[in-house]
Amino acid sequence: MAVTSADMLSLRMTTGAASSPHSLATASGLLLGTLGVAMGLGVLLGWAFGFAGIGLLVGALVGIPLAVLVVYIVYSRQESP
Repeated sequence: MAVTSADMLSLRMTTGAASSPHSLATASGLLLGTLGVAMGLGVLLGWAFGFAGIGLLVGALVGIPLAVLVVYIVYSRQESP
């Protein structure tokens, strides 16, 4: 059975694409998006109680570990080849 160059190229392309479904841009987007939402909610809650600056700080402190958790969850769900 002869192997052609087209067979070898298609094999390389499919294995490389399946091993890395997520990119660095996906991770950074998830980190920044989650942190931004947490800080926004913190500002809104802080503003409602009269302390917008404290709300921003609390939102950032809660948002950092939350963002790391979101990235961990997304990347742990990737399928193994």
